[in-house]
Amino acid sequence: MNSKRNVRTGPSGSVRILCAVLLAGAALAVPVTPASAAATAARPGSGQGIEDFYAAWSGRPLWFSQPGRQVDRLLQILSSAQVDGLDPGKYRVGALQRAVQAAASGSKRATRRADVMLSQALVDYVRDIRHPGDLGIIYVDANLRPGPPSPRAILDAAARAPSLERYVAEMGWMHPIYGQLRHALTSDQLTPQQRDLAMLNLERARELPAGNGRHIVVNAAAQRLFMYQDGQVVDSMRVVVGKQKYPTPMMTAYVRFANLNPYWYVPPDLAAERIAPNVIKQGQKYLDRQGYEVVSDFVENPTILDPGTVDWKGVADGKVNVLIRQKPGPHNSMGRIKFMFPNTQGVYLHDNPERELFEQAARLYSGGCVRLEAAWRLSHWLFGRDLTWEGAGVEEEVPLTTPVPVYITYLTAVPDGANIAFFDDVYGRDSARMAQLKTGAAVAAAK
Repeated sequence: MNSKRNVRTGPSGSVRILCAVLLAGAALAVPVTPASAAATAARPGSGQGIEDFYAAWSGRPLWFSQPGRQVDRLLQILSSAQVDGLDPGKYRVGALQRAVQAAASGSKRATRRADVMLSQALVDYVRDIRHPGDLGIIYVDANLRPGPPSPRAILDAAARAPSLERYVAEMGWMHPIYGQLRHALTSDQLTPQQRDLAMLNLERARELPAGNGRHIVVNAAAQRLFMYQDGQVVDSMRVVVGKQKYPTPMMTAYVRFANLNPYWYVPPDLAAERIAPNVIKQGQKYLDRQGYEVVSDFVENPTILDPGTVDWKGVADGKVNVLIRQKPGPHNSMGRIKFMFPNTQGVYLHDNPERELFEQAARLYSGGCVRLEAAWRLSHWLFGRDLTWEGAGVEEEVPLTTPVPVYITYLTAVPDGANIAFFDDVYGRDSARMAQLKTGAAVAAAK
């Protein structure tokens, strides 16, 4: 399976662009509710409005405070806002251009007016674009859901940038993936089909965090994990993700602790699919060899039950449920460490003893969790040290002093140097989203 394709080769047959009527940018617009100009102003006295920024800035201009093309960069972004699913007309680019021309006279009043207008336009745009879409992402920790920052926070971040021109050009208020994808969309390098796919992925990239904080991004479509720090990828590795019948969900959460020498609590469907047939063929010795135990509950100290009392044929047929855990050890499917962000879906990152799986081009073998090529490398990055455990049979929890966000996403179009790499739609989410957008466009046209 050819899972990665460069933009020059065009998308493979597995990427189905379902509707020619959606080729226009507006038809693939992300359904957001733009913040009105009035909404961008924080409540009086809150200290978070545009006027509060300028008061703290001692009335100095932001946009004309340093040499560079930051004004031109901003105007270019605003005039192409249809790429983001927004209306460029809202940002009054013509009026901004006239105000900037008036400021060129050197008049302090004209400069002040143009500067405030540019700041207002940036605030409006950033607050509009930071509204998340409805993409089926599970927010385990609600505060990781993206939302519009205050006007002052937007302008403070711009003012702190070493180069305002570079900050605007790279869209520093968004995740780097977003800015790079958007830049490609404003070029003439993509075919209409590729533009559709890139725009669809742009709305997923909108959910990724801005800023320089440490975080993990798992791209299930590419089957790869990335570690971000200070706005840059500092390391990456291959991963194994869910089979097509057990897709790894899009999810956002905090990694809060690691488990060393973990037990594996086998999901009931995998107990039926993987374990019961082997018990039927090989007997209870199979359970002993692999370190499986039948337990009363998935708790810390469950009652160990006699496997001879289990109807294993009924388990294999899906008629009987059984709770099985696998003891720590060399055969454990979790390997020697797992990274926990507790969630009701039972998804986490973990080590994997089946090393041969990482050599596959398409690594879709798990029950939904993410298996790591180099779990100990991730561990050292998270904890800043090598972790050790007490003994071969002891499960040990190691808390992470500062929880680190993990974003499990599904990007089938990603920046790849000066190009865009396209990945196969292994879970069918692209085609489903295209169909959803087509239906929405048809309903809107009928009104």
